[in-house]
Parts: sequence; structure tokens; C-alpha cells
Amino acid sequence: MSRALHAEWTKQRTVAGTGWLLLGAITLTVALSVLVTVATTYASSGAGQDITKLSLTGIYLGQAIVVILAVLTISGEYSTGMIRITLTAIPRRPRVMASKAAILTALVLAAGTIAVLGSVLAGRLILPANGFTVAHHYALLSLGHGPTLRAAAGSVLYLVLIALLSLGIATAVRDSATAIGIVLGLLYLFPILAALATDPHLKRHLQQIAPMTAGLAIQATTNLRSLPISPWAGLAVLAAWAAAALLAGGLLLRLRDA
Repeated sequence: MSRALHAEWTKQRTVAGTGWLLLGAITLTVALSVLVTVATTYASSGAGQDITKLSLTGIYLGQAIVVILAVLTISGEYSTGMIRITLTAIPRRPRVMASKAAILTALVLAAGTIAVLGSVLAGRLILPANGFTVAHHYALLSLGHGPTLRAAAGSVLYLVLIALLSLGIATAVRDSATAIGIVLGLLYLFPILAALATDPHLKRHLQQIAPMTAGLAIQATTNLRSLPISPWAGLAVLAAWAAAALLAGGLLLRLRDA
């Protein structure tokens, strides 16, 4: 397994696109979080604002870059034909899949941690100046606060699970554009369908099974009882999506020719 991990790490660190995509994910996540926190004031939003979730808004955009990175991790090898060399060097295909998942997890974990910390720091510095102060019953954002720490750590795990979901789907379909389209469709289409649903029970059900809506419930720190799904249960739903995608991709990788 160490040989497979070393080979995958060598591939990732020697491909210029990997570093740029990771930097892009961090930059876009923090940038959107900053823009949203700067634009939101106590006067405009009033009481009841979940400032932790507000500060982590950038995840909505940063995840798209994570999807592209994860898809290219394997589909890029199919497009160049390098997958044949990989499978010749490491004939055990489950080991190839596991090494890709492990290195991808490590990369997204590192980038996600930086992005989330940057977003939380931005919220801590900007929001008090916008009226979210102790006088208005808003505590200063801090990772020492249990719900905020859970939201921050959960957001990093969310990005990792999105990466693994994307890797599984890309392995199954083997085409970059198709895989990216499928994953982004799963992420962004469900919320649109839920918004259009007129039946409240159907709307709630769609929110409970949607990978993005359910997964990002982990960011909520207030009014938890009003959520369609609890924070950790929502992250478990996303984990189930990722596991199913990896299982399908792994089986197809094992059964098909390169």
C-alpha cells in the first residue's frame, strides 16, 4: 500500500493543476465568506442571524473547485491514457482506488482547514463592526465555542466527503466533463427542486436526502429544531452518498478494462 500511496502522492505533487486548484478552493471560499460578512449588517438582517453559518458561506463556492480537483484525480489519467501505466504498475485496482482516496483526503483536509479557519477569522474580525456585538446578544466568533467548533470542523469534513463523492462518480463515468456535471447537478439541483416543491413534506424530504443541503446542516449553530435534519445526521447522509459513489466506482474499476 505504501508503494501505491507514494506513487499517487508523486503524481499529485508533480501536476501543476493540483496546487492551483487547492489554492483556488481556499481563495474562493475565503473571498466569498468575506464578501458575505461585509455585506451583512445587523441593521439589515436583524436578530436571529446564525453568524457562524454566515461566516462559512464560502463553502458553497469552494466546493465546486474541490469537485474539479477530485474528478481530475482519476479522469485525467483516463484522458491521457496514463491509467494503463498505473494499473500495470499496481495491478490491484482496489489499492489504486484506496491510494487515490487517501491522498485526495489529505490534500482536501489541509486546504479545507485553511479555508475554514480563514472564513471564521474573517467573520470574527468583520461582523462585530457590522453590529453583531455582545450588546445585540452576539458573542465573538470563537472555535472555543462548541457549536462553532463543530460547524468549522464539520465544514472541513464536508469538503472531504464532497471530494470522495466526486472521485467515486469520476471513476464510474471516466469522463471529466460528465463527472463534473453529475456531481454539480447532485449538489445544486436538489436545493432548486426543494425550493420549487409546493408540498411541505416533499420539500422536507428533498432537503433531508440532498447531499449539499443535508451535509451543510453541520454548519448550523442556532434554531437546530427547525432544521429538516440534524447537523451530524445530515453529514452522515452525505457520507452515505460518498460511500455509495466510491463503492460503485471501485466495482466498475475492478470489472472494466482500463
